[in-house]
Amino acid sequence: MDEVNKTLYIPLYGKAWVSRQNIIIKDPMAGKIWESQGFPLGRRSKSKWLCYNMAMRARIFDDWTETILKEHEGALVLHIGCGLDSRCRRVRVSYRNWYDCDFPDVISIRKKYYTGTEKYHMIALNAAETDQVKELPDSDTVIVILEGISMYLTNDQVRGFFLTLQEKYEHIHVLMDVYTVFGAKASKYKNPINEVGASGVYGIDDPDEVLSGCRVRLKKEHSMTPAKLVDELKPGERCIFRLLFTGRAYRKIYRLYELEG
Repeated sequence: MDEVNKTLYIPLYGKAWVSRQNIIIKDPMAGKIWESQGFPLGRRSKSKWLCYNMAMRARIFDDWTETILKEHEGALVLHIGCGLDSRCRRVRVSYRNWYDCDFPDVISIRKKYYTGTEKYHMIALNAAETDQVKELPDSDTVIVILEGISMYLTNDQVRGFFLTLQEKYEHIHVLMDVYTVFGAKASKYKNPINEVGASGVYGIDDPDEVLSGCRVRLKKEHSMTPAKLVDELKPGERCIFRLLFTGRAYRKIYRLYELEG
């Protein structure tokens, strides 16, 4: 497994740790996988503040997926860069077809813990390879989950991915977290992904500029740390977390965008 793929263990640990606190997210599968598949992580990667961030991010993606599925019952769900995440189980709304997609070695490990069904599938996919994206299943409407993946794609690769998607799907709904350009540059110094050897991440300041010529455009920006989830922390931790992760300084590094086309 290469360095980029090893980054999947950071959110896996975070979700497992927070789930045990009985706040923000209920993810017993993360705990089960971590116990058997755990990976040596550094101090920053196991920081409780990062764990809270990972759990909140996952919860936001879960809630958004449920909302869009309620509006589009027959939509195809594509979780790109799924890692070992259990969103397919955490989402409480029924779906017609769900595809968890990642690199072959990740899918190989994933299949130790998840079993495909008529509705749930796991496939190898490199989002930077447009020929592979073209082979994704057809559907009128698609829900695309891009959690923790955009920063490993160049802006041209992001644009190529969406151009290919719009050739296949009439209606596209996307939630995507991104580093800003400043955040990508700053990540070489203190980003936890450095502890597993990953580097060379990319940033996006204006998604509409990156997606120039695409039908998919920015719909709205979401908070990465909504008050309702921050309020689940203990009072003392809540104050520190708000100072560190809910102000303008945090938005200069990390953003969450909903796209539609």
